[in-house]
Amino acid sequence: MAAAEPKPPTRAAAARRLARSCWSAFWDYETPKVIVVKNRRLGIVYRAVQLLILLYFVWYVFIVQKSYQDSETGPESSVITKVKGITLSEHKVWDVEEYVKPPEGGSVFSIITRIEVTPFQTLGTCAESMRVSNATCDSDEDCVAGQLDMLGNGLRTGRCVPYYHGSSKTCEVSAWCPVEDGASVSQFLGTMAPNFTILIKNSIHYPKFQFSKGNIENRKGGYLKHCTFHEVSDLYCPIFKLGYIVEQAGENFTELAHTGGVIGVIINWDCDLDLSASECNPKYSFRRLDPKHIPASSGYNFRFAKYYKINGSITRTLIKAYGIRIDVIVHGQAGKFSLIPTIINLATALTSIGVGSFLCDWILLTFMNKNKVYSHKKFDKMVDAPEQGAGPGLCTSEPSQQDCVLTDARGLAQL
Repeated sequence: MAAAEPKPPTRAAAARRLARSCWSAFWDYETPKVIVVKNRRLGIVYRAVQLLILLYFVWYVFIVQKSYQDSETGPESSVITKVKGITLSEHKVWDVEEYVKPPEGGSVFSIITRIEVTPFQTLGTCAESMRVSNATCDSDEDCVAGQLDMLGNGLRTGRCVPYYHGSSKTCEVSAWCPVEDGASVSQFLGTMAPNFTILIKNSIHYPKFQFSKGNIENRKGGYLKHCTFHEVSDLYCPIFKLGYIVEQAGENFTELAHTGGVIGVIINWDCDLDLSASECNPKYSFRRLDPKHIPASSGYNFRFAKYYKINGSITRTLIKAYGIRIDVIVHGQAGKFSLIPTIINLATALTSIGVGSFLCDWILLTFMNKNKVYSHKKFDKMVDAPEQGAGPGLCTSEPSQQDCVLTDARGLAQL
């Protein structure tokens, strides 16, 4: 009589086995298999990669970048400036009240070094400047009455009149007359300007660390009255000569005084608050900020006017000023030891060391002569088999060698 076929497992039994396997996966501890490969070249590559990763984290991440610290960038800052000095032009003596604009002493101010003065301007009609497009004319028909050019000086009256000098003619305008090009006089103020002194008072605050400091040393006896800045001996005497600032920015003072320009005074507060407060010091640097090599926008100038009355009529003096604009820029970063970034970067370093194992495994599985032997030892490959009828191995009927678990004891010896 033929043997009875085994009954397939019931659904309840299958569910119990599934539940047991789930609980086993939850409670059991899994650990990877370790295979020692006796290969000197591969071992040297592995240790070299680990050493490079370790040096990167120790030297660059922890020493250079100080990644073990909590940091704060962009301190709260205040800047107060004060300029002192007198200078001469062709016609008068100039003091601070006249050549510093604006006079409030903020972080951005201008020192006038050359002016073009158009005196005694009154409201009336006069010839338009030849610099204005379509301003030249031959007859009144070339001038349209009521036309207003935004780049011009006034409203056209419709008449063509002689220019201030020469034989040319331009359209007449209703404006402040005479216009700037017709009667301006140039005066140079930069003869003594290199000796102007500039006090830059700066204080910073890092709110995250409740740390504050200023760039003026607390000394008695009128220290600021007789000192000037020196990077070594007088770091906390922030009094700079204008000529020194221009020189440190790499500019020629005479040329800059004629055309004008913008100089940045950069104060950098990089503070390691794990050290004492005396180690947190300002660092000054100077550079030109405006594009001097672009002819269309090189230099720096602005206009202003002074108004007064002559015989009851309003008169003004128009001044086109060329000067050196100073922009005081403050930035910095503070850092202090914190446990959280330290743990994060240590964990990243330990994880990154595993890159060496990945690289060496890739070399073994791809380029080594015995890469197939290593692959069989590293990965256990098995196929599904019936619960009964399978042999003592992990293979079913006539599998290929690569689909079975190798049990050759010489496998490791071949590596």
